[in-house]
Amino acid sequence: MGQISVLLVDDHALVRKGFRRILEDDPAIRVVDEAANGQEAIRLARLLHPQVIVMDMAMPGLDGVQATREIVKDQPDIAVLILSMYSEENYVRNALDAGARGFILKDALEVDLAGAVKAVAAGRQVIGPGLLAANRAPDPQYDRLTPREKQILELAAQGKSNKTIAALLHLSENTVAVHRANVMAELNIHRTTDLIVWAVKKGLVRLP
Repeated sequence: MGQISVLLVDDHALVRKGFRRILEDDPAIRVVDEAANGQEAIRLARLLHPQVIVMDMAMPGLDGVQATREIVKDQPDIAVLILSMYSEENYVRNALDAGARGFILKDALEVDLAGAVKAVAAGRQVIGPGLLAANRAPDPQYDRLTPREKQILELAAQGKSNKTIAALLHLSENTVAVHRANVMAELNIHRTTDLIVWAVKKGLVRLP
C-alpha cells in the first residue's frame, strides 16, 4: 500500500496548518494540497484525484456539504471526511446524504484524525462518538428532491440569489430558476422567507 493522498479543505489557514501537521506525522499519509473553499476543493479534486478529502463543513461560498455533493458525483471513489463544529443530527445526515464517508467534530480533543482518514480510505464509514442518535423519521418531501435540487435549496436558503448560485455551481441562471421553482413546488412553499425557515428547522442551514 502506498501513502494515502489527502486534500485538506478549510477556510482558515491556521486550522489547515494544524491538520496538516497531525496528518503528516503519520508516515502512511501524504497531504497533496490545501484548499480554502468549496470551489477550490472541487477544482483540486478533479486535478489531483486524492484518495481522501478532509473537508470543513462551514465555509463561505460553497460549503463542505455542497462541495462534497459535486466531488462525489464526479468521482465517487474519493472518500470525503467532513469536519464540523456542529453536532446536530441533521448536519450529520445531510453530509452523509451528500456522499461523505465520515463526519467528525472539529473540536473533539480525542479525535484521531489520521485514524479517521485511514478508515474512510479503506472504505469504512466514520461517525464521531455520540453524533447519530436513533434513526429519525425520513422526510419524504426532502428525500424526493434530486441531489441538484437539494443543493440549490440549501444555497437559496442561505439567502443566495439565482445569479450567485449559478456562478457557484457553473449553471445558467435560467437552470437555477427552474430548479428553485421545482423545489418550492415540491415542498409547497411559495416565498423565499418560508424556504429559509423550513431549511433552518431541518438543520440544512444555520442562521449566522
